Amino acid sequence: MGEERSGEGGGKEFRRVLDDLRNRMVNGDYPLGSSLPAQRLLAEEFEVSRDTVQRVVRTLASEGWVESRQGSGSRVIKTQRIQPAVPQGAKPGPMALGPIISKAFGRSEVSLDVFTLTGESLDTHVRLQALRIRAEPHGAPQRVAVRILVPSEDAELPFPRSKDDPSDRRPVERVWDIARRSASSLRHVLESLRVEKLVPEVSLEIRHTSVVPNFKFYLLNGSEALFGLYQVVERPIFLDDGEELTAVDVEGIGANLMHYERDADPESPGSFFVDSMQTYFNSVWTLLSE
Repeated sequence: MGEERSGEGGGKEFRRVLDDLRNRMVNGDYPLGSSLPAQRLLAEEFEVSRDTVQRVVRTLASEGWVESRQGSGSRVIKTQRIQPAVPQGAKPGPMALGPIISKAFGRSEVSLDVFTLTGESLDTHVRLQALRIRAEPHGAPQRVAVRILVPSEDAELPFPRSKDDPSDRRPVERVWDIARRSASSLRHVLESLRVEKLVPEVSLEIRHTSVVPNFKFYLLNGSEALFGLYQVVERPIFLDDGEELTAVDVEGIGANLMHYERDADPESPGSFFVDSMQTYFNSVWTLLSE
C-alpha cells in the first residue's frame, strides 16, 4: 500500500481493482441500478490510493458500466446479460453468470470445456469457486477437469488496435500477456485445491489453435452451454506501465451470452445446441492433438 501511495501510479494495482469491480458487476454482486461503495471504502478494501480508485471509476464510466454524479456516487447501469434460449413467444429475464457457474461446481465431477480469446473470464470464475470451496469444503467436488482452446500467439489478431496508431503492437502483446497470466493463475488455483486436499483430482489442459474466435463459449458438465459473440467496441485500455490508449477492441468480460440447457428431449433446441457445440469442441480438440 505504501509503495503505491508513494507514486507508483498503480499500473498493476489499477488493473487489479478495475478487473475485480467489473467481475463483481458481471456476477451480480453489484446488480443493475445499485451503487458502488464510496471511493474511500473501496480504497480501504483494496489497500490502494483514492487516486487509483478514482481512475478505476472513470474508466468504468467511460466503458459504460457505471454512471457517476457528484455527490451521488456511482450507479451500475450495465451488467452481463445472459439470455435463456427458449421457444419463440416466451419472455425470460436475464440471468447472472455466477449462479450458473456455481451450479456446475455443485456436482461431484465438474467438467468445463471453453473456447475463448484469453481465458481471463474463466480464471475469474474458477477463482471465485475456489473461494467458495474453501469456505464450504463439505460441498467440494471430487474432480475438476478443465479444457481450454485459445489462439496461438502466432495467430494474427484483428483486435485490439490502437485507434491512433493501428501499427502499434502493444495492445496485441497485452492480449497475449493476459492469456499467459490467466493460464498460470488457473493452473495455480486448481493445483492449490488439490494440494490442500479440497479437491482430490484436478486437471487443466490448454491447446492452441490458429483460429481466432469471434465468439466465446462454455460447455458445463456436458449439459449446459453459454455462447456469445464478441462485440467490437471503442474503449480505453491500460498498458502495464500505466499508459492509456484509446483502442478498438472486443468486449470479453461483460459480453452478452445465450444460455442453452440439455433436457429430456434430444431434439429440443437446448439439447441440440449443447450436443452440437460439444461435438465441435471435441473435433477441434482431437485435431489439435494429432
